[in-house]
Amino acid sequence: MSVAALDLDVLVALAEPNRLRIVELLRSGPRPVGEIAERLSLLQPQTSRHLRILAEAGLVSAEKQAQSRVYHLLPTQFRSLEAWLDSFADVWTDRVDRLDSYLSELDARTDDADAR
Repeated sequence: MSVAALDLDVLVALAEPNRLRIVELLRSGPRPVGEIAERLSLLQPQTSRHLRILAEAGLVSAEKQAQSRVYHLLPTQFRSLEAWLDSFADVWTDRVDRLDSYLSELDARTDDADAR
């Protein structure tokens, strides 16, 4: 998967604290709008607006059940986000390896200085 495959709308949607809280709440399972609003102490219109933005970013989907809409997470964008984050693993591994080498070198210098 290429780095360009990450949809910027996903990051923008998750950057807003209330939308991130909604996603975190939906991790434990689908919930109706009213319950999401109540659990997060948000007004229902405000919650619906956040859910619409999350849906447009492909992070959530709704199913109509009786008089309510029940929202659940969609895995596709989260997999894309994970792949994008994983693309940085080599960079961080290299940096940690260089830090480890540097610290080992400092430790060896300290041991040499103490031995004198």
